[in-house]
Amino acid sequence: MDIILRKSYLTHILSHLNRGMMIILVGQRRVGKSFMLRQVRGWLNENCPDSTVVYINKELLEFSNITNAKDLYDYVAPKFSEGGGNYLLIDEVQDIVDYENALRSLHAEDRCQIIATGSNAYIFSSELSTRLAGRYIEIPIYSLSYREFLEFHALPDSDESLKDYLRVGGLPGLRMYDINDEIHVRDYLQGVYNTIMMRDIIAREKIRNVPFIENLSRFIADNDGKLISTNSIVKFMKSQGENISETVTSIYIGYLCKSLMINSVTRYDIHGKKLFEMIFKYYFADHGLRNYLCGFNLRNSIEKAMENAVYLHLLIRGYKVNVGILRAGEVDFVATKGDKTLYVQVTYLLASDETIKREFGNLAAIKDNYPKYVVSLDPISGGLNEYPGIKHVNLREFLMTDL
Repeated sequence: MDIILRKSYLTHILSHLNRGMMIILVGQRRVGKSFMLRQVRGWLNENCPDSTVVYINKELLEFSNITNAKDLYDYVAPKFSEGGGNYLLIDEVQDIVDYENALRSLHAEDRCQIIATGSNAYIFSSELSTRLAGRYIEIPIYSLSYREFLEFHALPDSDESLKDYLRVGGLPGLRMYDINDEIHVRDYLQGVYNTIMMRDIIAREKIRNVPFIENLSRFIADNDGKLISTNSIVKFMKSQGENISETVTSIYIGYLCKSLMINSVTRYDIHGKKLFEMIFKYYFADHGLRNYLCGFNLRNSIEKAMENAVYLHLLIRGYKVNVGILRAGEVDFVATKGDKTLYVQVTYLLASDETIKREFGNLAAIKDNYPKYVVSLDPISGGLNEYPGIKHVNLREFLMTDL
């Protein structure tokens, strides 16, 4: 099988080599972190042939004896010569107990450049951040962008390809399947979901109420992109005959987010320039998994899939994303990167004057000069005379831009 380079990620990783920082690639399982690590390994073997490259993949039986920090240190330290040119690559580092102690020691001794992957947000918990403070660079790896999806599946940029992307999502492993074979696609996504649930949530967090956390993940999938409070979840669960507390609900949502399968998005007061806590929007790291949990009924949830895809595109382009709150309404996304800010509204179609007024009017209420977009599936793009300065773009066009 030919390897397709994800060049932007590789360039980003290589730009941080040998600058005195550990490099941690983080993301949900099956988004391609392992392939990225192999691409780095291949680049080092080709461009630094005299270097010592030690590669550890904790999903392989070969490395099952490396279970804790001491095992890790004792395995790698003797392999490195003094004077630099040493690289340690570890896949799924969170499976090594107290691994941060070994990494910190190797880093302090200046033994090697460390590059590791992790599939759980625990590796960036406040405790770990304290232990490794100032010593690592975090590089998130995301599901495929729309442009990458086209490349991976050898598809043209078309309405049909966009529909496929919105339906099956962007997990790279789907390249091995016919994406029009719903049974195979469903089986693959089910396998990924089950792995995340069992390994990164149920087993790691010692979950006892397994039915509830599975129901919770489906509830969030059904309400993807909606403002959700723990109280609203508790009320819904009680209506379904499940008595659960707000405290437990909040903890379990945290577990879903720590698995990196689901991301929480905070509300941002555009006028007051402050963040609100307690009520969040949730989006999936891959909208294909979200669709799997909802039974692939894209016809009834097309706008949710669109919004999730736009959210992912903003993350891939390096933006921090919040939900915008106005006195008169809401803006789907406030995206910031350095001194850049974007406002984005997402809607299925501008099919009525009411929809146009809502989507364009909310953006028009923001009195600054940052770019403002309304994204829809309407085939014709372009602004409206009554709303100057607001760009209306087709979803395909938006997902193909670098922003």
